Amino acid sequence: MKSLIRSLRILEAVAQHQPVTVGEMTKLFGLPKSTVQRTLVTLAEAGWLRANRRDTTRWEIGARVLAVRPAALQGSSLFVAAREPMLRLRDRVNETIHLSVPDALQCMVVVDRVDCDHAVRTFHAIGDTSPLHATAVGRAVLAYLPKQDVDELIARGLEQFGDSTPAGPEDLRAELKRIRTDGYAVNRNQFRPGVCAIAAPILDEEGTPLATVAISMPESRYDEARLREWGRMVADTASEITGRRPGT
Repeated sequence: MKSLIRSLRILEAVAQHQPVTVGEMTKLFGLPKSTVQRTLVTLAEAGWLRANRRDTTRWEIGARVLAVRPAALQGSSLFVAAREPMLRLRDRVNETIHLSVPDALQCMVVVDRVDCDHAVRTFHAIGDTSPLHATAVGRAVLAYLPKQDVDELIARGLEQFGDSTPAGPEDLRAELKRIRTDGYAVNRNQFRPGVCAIAAPILDEEGTPLATVAISMPESRYDEARLREWGRMVADTASEITGRRPGT
């Protein structure tokens, strides 16, 4: 039990002071360096923590925290601002609508979902993660990140999940330019076979992407002739959510 309590306190401290080093945590808790290091590694292996992408000697909160975040998120300004517009968008298109947030450049995490009433529909569990370069929600974020972040993601290598996944640097950059022009991103079988999505970013006052809202559907209901219409609707929904957030 003492070990569990210590781990939780270290997790809380990382969340408060991130990104932090082992040495900083050792001083904070007055514990042996080996104990702190072992706890951090264990939490990282479970997905609760991860090494900072710019300085791997520092630790920060990982995707697992975002996976359990929705319950807490329900009281947040983002969740409150997004819920009603998501419901209205679902009613207009009768497809699954989901809200996702980025975990730095690691992945996108689904934090809320509104289901349609079709017997056959896409399903995204709360807490599901997906790569940025291969999905509409991820590219909607990438399109509004600084160039150096995109370059960093490309330098890591772009995994190809299907024949249509943009795995080449120039292909990805061209797609991000199109997203900035059109205001929405499109995924047609680029991550999961048979799954299509149209997504738009929710931006803060400085234009930084905080989250994305997306329409998701089986490929059997994807209609290229309606893409512009769907794109406008999801972009308008994202803009409405942005405007409903306090301080905007």
